[in-house]
Amino acid sequence: MSFASYPSLNGQVVLITGGGSGIGAALVEAFAAQGARVAFVDILEAESRALAERLGAAPTAPLFLPCDLVDIAALGGAIAEVRERLGPIGVLVNNAGNDDRQPVDAVTEADWDRTMALNLKHQFFAARAVRPQMRELGGGAIVNFSSIAWMHGGASMVAYATAKAAIVGLTGSLAREFGDDNIRVNAIAPGAVMTERQRRLWVSEADMENFKAAQCLHESLTAEAIAPAVLFLASDDARMITKQCLVVDGGM
Repeated sequence: MSFASYPSLNGQVVLITGGGSGIGAALVEAFAAQGARVAFVDILEAESRALAERLGAAPTAPLFLPCDLVDIAALGGAIAEVRERLGPIGVLVNNAGNDDRQPVDAVTEADWDRTMALNLKHQFFAARAVRPQMRELGGGAIVNFSSIAWMHGGASMVAYATAKAAIVGLTGSLAREFGDDNIRVNAIAPGAVMTERQRRLWVSEADMENFKAAQCLHESLTAEAIAPAVLFLASDDARMITKQCLVVDGGM
């Protein structure tokens, strides 16, 4: 199966958060294949360095910067370093998140705050930090990651689902705020993506079959199926698309 190539992404500086594993790793690989100059941040150093090494033969080898996204100052420093080493960022993909499960009665105030920090807070501050760089370029594209979890009321995921719903509101507001700078802001809402982490922690073989049966398209949803939608929204082919949330879930 072959996919589209986007000339506007060739040579573009792209920053991906949470790029070391799962959907993020698929995004790093997909943008690198487009000839983009990819930088990614993640707290998972071993996985991230292995990915950067594996893709070292890409037209421009990805740049990995270790960063804990709950540290907003560190995130700002990483964004500044990308600007210094690769040039102004034209595409930001706010992919990083954490979907840990907890029963409602087990959620503490600290748990709630950490879930918001891991899934929502950094998306706003990353978008605000890249805005001057995109303005310098005459425009740019931001793709935020939401989830269908808030649409379907995922069990034991109330804090996570709340954060992912808020990302849709954040996307709409930033699209309005950044529109005068020709910066487009959209969101992706993935469905039940079968990453290694999902299979290891949450999803059994029976669960996978149930997800496939619940979808209109009866095949497992993979990280590689999410990447093409993000490439499109980041490219100039989507130049008049902003303030949208694209659901990629196989028709759940």
